[in-house]
Amino acid sequence: MGKLVVSLDGVVIKEVQITKDKTTLGRRPYNDMVIDNLAVSGEHAVLQMVGNDVFIEDLNSTNGTYINGKAIKKQLLAHNDTVEIGKYKIKYLTDDNADYEKTMIMRPGAAASQPPAFSPTRPPNSDFGALSTNPASIKVLSGAASGREVTLTKVVTTVGKPGVQVASITRRPSGYVFAHVEGSARPVVNGMPLAGDSVPLHHGDVIELAGTQMQFIHP
Repeated sequence: MGKLVVSLDGVVIKEVQITKDKTTLGRRPYNDMVIDNLAVSGEHAVLQMVGNDVFIEDLNSTNGTYINGKAIKKQLLAHNDTVEIGKYKIKYLTDDNADYEKTMIMRPGAAASQPPAFSPTRPPNSDFGALSTNPASIKVLSGAASGREVTLTKVVTTVGKPGVQVASITRRPSGYVFAHVEGSARPVVNGMPLAGDSVPLHHGDVIELAGTQMQFIHP
């Protein structure tokens, strides 16, 4: 479960646990998180919880919403991200990331001594992703960048074209999860439009997003 730590000029002024599907931020008193400052719009931003993921969306505020110094419209939050609204800094913390780090520390030599290889006979719903400490990658199969391979080194990687179609790939203890972020059309995985908000990824899965085909590779 995630939480928000709100600070002003380096002083923590409140902590809010994210428990609702939607949490609103703004200056008006009916918001879930009220920030009483003229730089903050009446209805400034909204946090939306999708499974274990939390997205933040700017509600066309006057002064904008920033994550780690960069203006955003809608973005998936990662552990330790800092949301900036006016002079307020809101740090997002999640227990899920702490569990992931703990898992990595507890068994650092497991993958080095005998790296698990992908096996076609492994059941498709097996917890394959948690067995390897090697980061996965995305290989572009079509378009101008065809052949390019991008290693997923961050906890959250966004792919697609902003304003057209955007999705995220999140690294979790149990493996990698693919989620729809932006765009009216749903991304396609292995020829099927994404039915829910997110789906686990497995080695060899083919993603179609914003007119580009990509393959998920997890060594």
